[in-house]
Amino acid sequence: MKLKQPSNSASQTLTSSETRLLVRETFRISANLASAPPSAPAVADQERISLRDSSFGGLVEDQFLNSSLKLICCEEIDGRRWQYFADNEISVRSGGSKQLKKNSIRAVSLQSPQAPIDELLAFVRSYVVPEGFPDSVTPSYVPYMKWRALKHFFGGAMGVFTTQTLLSSLGVSRNNVMPGAVAINWILKDGAGRVGKMLFARQGKKFDYDLKQLRFAGDLLMELGAGVELATAAVPHLFLPLACAANVAKNVGAVTSTSTRTPIYKAFARGENIGDVTSKGECVGNIADLLGTGLSIMISKRNPSLFTTFALLSCGYVMSSYQEVKSVVLHTLNRARFKVAVESFLNTGRVPSLQEGNSMENIFSPPWQKHKPIVVLGPRFKDAFQDPNSYLALEPIFEKEQYLVTYNPSKGDICALFKDQAKSDDILKAAFHAHVLLHIISSSNQNQRSSIKQEPDLSAALPTLGDLQSHIAESYKMVSALYGPFKNKAKEQGWVMSDSLLNPGRARLCGLV
Repeated sequence: MKLKQPSNSASQTLTSSETRLLVRETFRISANLASAPPSAPAVADQERISLRDSSFGGLVEDQFLNSSLKLICCEEIDGRRWQYFADNEISVRSGGSKQLKKNSIRAVSLQSPQAPIDELLAFVRSYVVPEGFPDSVTPSYVPYMKWRALKHFFGGAMGVFTTQTLLSSLGVSRNNVMPGAVAINWILKDGAGRVGKMLFARQGKKFDYDLKQLRFAGDLLMELGAGVELATAAVPHLFLPLACAANVAKNVGAVTSTSTRTPIYKAFARGENIGDVTSKGECVGNIADLLGTGLSIMISKRNPSLFTTFALLSCGYVMSSYQEVKSVVLHTLNRARFKVAVESFLNTGRVPSLQEGNSMENIFSPPWQKHKPIVVLGPRFKDAFQDPNSYLALEPIFEKEQYLVTYNPSKGDICALFKDQAKSDDILKAAFHAHVLLHIISSSNQNQRSSIKQEPDLSAALPTLGDLQSHIAESYKMVSALYGPFKNKAKEQGWVMSDSLLNPGRARLCGLV
């Protein structure tokens, strides 16, 4: 049976109205495709490209690829970059819209891991050269330190033979072996102390801005070392390990005393007389040391109780050390004095004087003391945020600023993160903003408590995301109005403000790449 074939004119020819309709429909479909959001596979492919470009030698672990990830932030530390991703999840309550899953932040390094030799060199460099080397020192620093190291090398070698000779001359033993063994034990004790001194030298710039705290902590270590030395009389068979431990503590204290001596004398000097002030101060210390030695010799002849005498002298030493560092009046605002100045300004409207600010500075916090909320400047992104939605909610608030302030619920601390274009004044403003936010949250928690007087504890009443946004918006308005007057009043009182004195971290938020 034959079917009737349609004519060619009917099958291939379109009327003008049909042609216009077809063209219009084609344009409509093209526009819809162009405006439609990319499909999930396209997003996944884009994320695969982003992750493949991170110098991992290919795709990273499957856990980053089997889930729908969103790039939320990029971070840079000393030229090394990380990207932070978070998992998407569909929220039924919000009509199927996507939210970022809590505690899903993952860091992806954008460079290959360092070779072991490079990591070792970086570790050694952190101990033997100042921060910012070579830009932080003059060109003569390197040759000076080379010759200084060579001098100490020969001095240490000579010390072995001189110690052995002195012990032999004192009649330690007539046996030819004993003086050498005793000398080696003694040298090992001194060597352990030098290792401790070297390790503590990594504190770096803290000797410049936290010198009061480090000076008092060093004096406490000196007393601890003296106590351990005293314990060797009770257990002489443990002489070497106890003597080594005591020497480590005492040498760490000696490093602290030496490193903080010049900045303290510099605070006393008026003009170019630092050398004169230093020499006279050391002379006073030597005279007092000789007088104390003479008194102890007189007391020891009466055979007093060793424990009682040591306890009384230790109490006098610690009390004198505390009053010594409290009496120093520094013009610079480090973290502790900056906190005192901001809290006084927020509570009373005035910045304390140099004398008041230094006397109110906290010198020592016992390790058993309950954790108090602190301000962390320049932390890593992963240490400041656990919930990616919190970052995305706060980011628009600080769009015009070169920093971002948030609250860490796990530790109860306030974190100030810096963008890569942050300058010195931006860091100071961020520190001021962080203390303002801490003041607001502490006041809010106090209002929620009963009338019992106690220290504010942020961990007892964790603010929600909505509360945090409200507190930050309030703090933003306060900072806009109060930061300028605070700086002016601080300068009127003679305070010197610098971002380096606040010891900010080196992490910086950078643009997404």
